[in-house]
Amino acid sequence: MKEIAVIGAGTMGNGIAHVFAMKGYKVALIDIAESALEKAMATIEKNLDRMVRKERITEGDKLTTLAGITTYTDMKQGVAGRDLIIEAATENIDLKLKIFKNLDELAAPNAILATNTSSISITKIAAATQRPDKVIGMHFFNPVPVMKLVEVINGYATDPQVTAEIMDMSKGLGKVPVEVKDYPGFAANRILMPMLNEAFYTLYEGVSGVQEIDTVMKLGMGHPMGPLQLADFVGLDVCLAILEVLHKGFGNPKYAACPLLVNMVTAGKLGRKSGEGFYDYSAKGKDLVVAQQFA
Repeated sequence: MKEIAVIGAGTMGNGIAHVFAMKGYKVALIDIAESALEKAMATIEKNLDRMVRKERITEGDKLTTLAGITTYTDMKQGVAGRDLIIEAATENIDLKLKIFKNLDELAAPNAILATNTSSISITKIAAATQRPDKVIGMHFFNPVPVMKLVEVINGYATDPQVTAEIMDMSKGLGKVPVEVKDYPGFAANRILMPMLNEAFYTLYEGVSGVQEIDTVMKLGMGHPMGPLQLADFVGLDVCLAILEVLHKGFGNPKYAACPLLVNMVTAGKLGRKSGEGFYDYSAKGKDLVVAQQFA
């Protein structure tokens, strides 16, 4: 299995393409927008240049990696003959169901269809296809070239042989795969998001400030990044979407999103990607500046 396709050229998609191409895979990177593909390739080249400067790879390695990625705006052309297709589109259930219905029709009959979803049911996604045994979750973490973990999530009908192939492939990429069952939030986000949500509530209720909350978790719990800074990094809209999946999936009020988070997302304060969340990123400096005083 040396030819794969990645659907979606955003942060996760270009990272996944980068990692596979570095290991010698022929990668089709697919997006409906040519501008997104151009941005993705520029990001990959920038990240490879950083690796060259740090002497982790050679200039030749960089050029070989870039040559291994071909971009497409036509899904049919991009997925043709590929052994594995990884969907890394926006975390939206309707969009994912539409993509998988199309992939089922366009991909080779024996192709494995994987999703990079961080919370949406693999079983539900697989039900949009005629090959639920060949649908699996392959949840990478951001930044993909750096983070070692891959959650490998089995849907209700996923073939154990498919799981074994994806586990082996992930190890071959230099990752550490962890097999997880298909329940809301899987393992990582089921544990992480309630912690982040509690940090939002701690701020919302005036228990402590932004930097103070992050300092407590970094120095007291040994976390490399405070929960509010991490939420900004993940994207506050993504945090909200995952909490909504957890709340709906389990029907438990402990997963209800903090009103402060809801208001910030509604106001377009999404974290680093929008330039402001709990911190202000407009100055592009290394020092974190609290965006505003939160009541």
